[in-house]
Amino acid sequence: MTNGARGELTNLLVQWGKGSQPALDRLLPHVYEELRTLARSYLRRERPGHTVHTGTLVHEAFVRLIEGQQVSWEGRAHFFGIAARLMRQILVDHARTRDAAKRGAGEIAEPIDTALSVAVQAMDVSVVALDQALDQLAAIDPSGARVVELRFFGGLTVEETAEVMEVSTGTVKREWSTARAWLRRAMSGEPQP
Repeated sequence: MTNGARGELTNLLVQWGKGSQPALDRLLPHVYEELRTLARSYLRRERPGHTVHTGTLVHEAFVRLIEGQQVSWEGRAHFFGIAARLMRQILVDHARTRDAAKRGAGEIAEPIDTALSVAVQAMDVSVVALDQALDQLAAIDPSGARVVELRFFGGLTVEETAEVMEVSTGTVKREWSTARAWLRRAMSGEPQP
C-alpha cells in the first residue's frame, strides 16, 4: 500500500470515527481484501473442516466494528489491530460454543498450524488454550500480550505494531521475543521462571 493510499485510508477512518456514513461506504472497498487476508491467515491455523469461513469471519468482524462504539481511529494499523482482536474473539467464542455443545463444558484440543510462528511451530494447540495462555500473559505482561495480538493475530509488521503501541521498534522486538518464549513454555506445560 502506497503512502498516498495509507493517507486516504487514515482520512476515511477518521471521518468514519466522526460518524460519516459516506466515509464508511468508501472505506469498505479499501479494507475488505486486507480483512479477507487476515481472516484467511486465522483460518489456516484452525482445524480442518472448521465451520467458520473467511467471508463469515470478515463480515462478523466488520459488523462488530460498525455496531461497536465509535472509535477515534488513529490509522490503518490501529484499525487492523482492533479487527484482529475481534476476529480472535469470534473464533474463540465459536470454539467455546462448539466445545460446550459437543462435550458439555469440556474443551478438546483443536490443532492449528504453527501457532505463534516459530514459537509453537511443532505443537498442536487449541484456539481456546491459546486464548487462555494469552490472557495469563496479559495478567503479568500486558504489553507483551498486546504485541502478540497485533503481530500474530493482526498480521502487523514490527513498525506498525510500534506505531499502534506508541513504542520503539526495538521495544516491540524485545516484547515479541519474550512473549513468544513465555507462551511456548506455557502451552507446552513447562514451568515458568
